[in-house]
Amino acid sequence: MNIREADISDLEQLMAWRIEVLEAVFGTVPDHALRQANEQYYRSALADGSHIAVFAYDGDRPIGCGGICLQSEMPSPDNPTGRCAYLMNIYVRPAHRHQGCASAIVRYLTQKAQALSIPKIYLEATPMAAPLYSSLGFAPLPGIMKLTQ
Repeated sequence: MNIREADISDLEQLMAWRIEVLEAVFGTVPDHALRQANEQYYRSALADGSHIAVFAYDGDRPIGCGGICLQSEMPSPDNPTGRCAYLMNIYVRPAHRHQGCASAIVRYLTQKAQALSIPKIYLEATPMAAPLYSSLGFAPLPGIMKLTQ
């Protein structure tokens, strides 16, 4: 297995995988507006370097994907630079799970963020993926809430 960074020439493949991820996570096919919003995100964020997307390959066949969104927040004692990275879209097709692919994707992306001197890396985890992230050094963040209305 190898990891390869995507660029704008991979837009069609990125979109196909993003749709697959959204269907797997949310259980619904994204509508046209959501597809367009995701395509615009990739066009903009890949161009300005605020998103790094990768594919994991078994030979020449893609079997997984992932991304990291590079952001800024107000500096604080636990993040004096204010630079942070949101790990997202980590997905491995079912036939290739439990073989180290997701770990390789996460390690690749976290190492990229660390090489950019980004000290804060966070993510949202499904219950199925939480043990993987814990094994890679991620810990729950108590006290985080999300407005739902």
